[in-house]
Amino acid sequence: MRIATRLTLLFVALSLLIALTIGWFAVAMSSRAQYATLNSSINSVVDSGLSNPDTALSNALYVIQRDQYDLTLDVVFPSGQITQVSSPASDALRRHPSTADVKASLRSVTQVGDLPGYEIRSLNIGGGDYLVVAGSTSSIEKQNEHLALLVALAAVVIALVGLALAREVMRRDLRSMERLIDYAGDVAGGDEPGPVPPSEGSRDIQELRSALVVMVEALQERIDVEAKNSRAMQQFIDDASHELRTPLTVVKGYNDLLASGQASPEQQTRAVTRVQREVERMEALVRDLLLLAEVREAPHHDERPVNVSDLVSARVHDFALEHPERPLTREIQRGVTMQARADYVDRLTGNALTNVLRHTPDDAPVRVTLHADGQTVTLVIEDGGPGLPVYGVRPQRFQRFDDSRSRETGGSGLGMSIMADVAESLGGSMTTEASSLGGLRLRFTLPLRVATSL
Repeated sequence: MRIATRLTLLFVALSLLIALTIGWFAVAMSSRAQYATLNSSINSVVDSGLSNPDTALSNALYVIQRDQYDLTLDVVFPSGQITQVSSPASDALRRHPSTADVKASLRSVTQVGDLPGYEIRSLNIGGGDYLVVAGSTSSIEKQNEHLALLVALAAVVIALVGLALAREVMRRDLRSMERLIDYAGDVAGGDEPGPVPPSEGSRDIQELRSALVVMVEALQERIDVEAKNSRAMQQFIDDASHELRTPLTVVKGYNDLLASGQASPEQQTRAVTRVQREVERMEALVRDLLLLAEVREAPHHDERPVNVSDLVSARVHDFALEHPERPLTREIQRGVTMQARADYVDRLTGNALTNVLRHTPDDAPVRVTLHADGQTVTLVIEDGGPGLPVYGVRPQRFQRFDDSRSRETGGSGLGMSIMADVAESLGGSMTTEASSLGGLRLRFTLPLRVATSL
């Protein structure tokens, strides 16, 4: 059942309930007032004879005639004989009251089982005689039934009129809500949702539409991210499989050669050397893959105070000792400390310097700069090598920037990606730029989360 139908039925039910409740209350109050009037007329007739029982009958007749009461007067004698003294033109007492009825109604107006549809009260008028005053309730009951019917009809009319007004007032809201429900159903069913239907209703419907727009956009973004991650993961698996397939093929080929027993001593030496090199390449590749997985899964794990100045200085010092042929310039600000992982910061510096060794001539100059400015720590490592064909592009896994970065020279394409991932895991970023030295400039920008102590 659609929401419009449910709201309609609910509104009709509430309207009927309210109208019938008010009508029932009105009928009950009217019935009580009419019974009170009947009882008052009976009491006034009886009260006229209380002071003097000898003249009670004449007084009662006088009051009935004076006030034009539709009441019946019966006199009950000790012998059981009953005489009807006065009766109205309609609704006269059709059955005579018994002695038990007379005695039961001496104190107040009451209804007795022997005389259904009548209110009676009795008065002792002396000598064992009793005067009985009776009034019919049939007219009250008929009027109540008529009022109840009118109330029911009025309730139906009110419900229909209210329904028409409500439908007119809520027409735009209901139409907009139905469109939004259909749209949400299309989205849930996986169909192309298209534009969100416009809202023509009240503020609540407009807010519902806005919330639905935000939800659909977030869902679409999530779907796009999942699809992108799925494609990236599939590409990563394909690339990793391809990178491992080459050394495994080489190892298998040389292993078969050694296992055949037909290789010469020179071939055996070359096979062992090549197998060892391929194993080392696979080991380095797996180690890099594990590091990438660790960086992506727990980027901020176990951060501690790190003196970045001392760490970078130590790495650069070792580089200068191991490669004295390279012109090296260092501009390292002292006392730069931050909350980070020391091994990640060390990996950034080490990978960048290893990248310089692998892809630049032996005499290419190197410059390392570290400084803190406001809330940012900037580490720049640049060289005078051939540089990159394209700058400013975020490195991807297994991406090689030129032909010299091949599998034969040991470049798997993970080094630049690892540096970018590590920088992002520390809350910063890595950018590639052209260096004034003529080669590549790697700029690492990290947030200065200041350490309180070392």
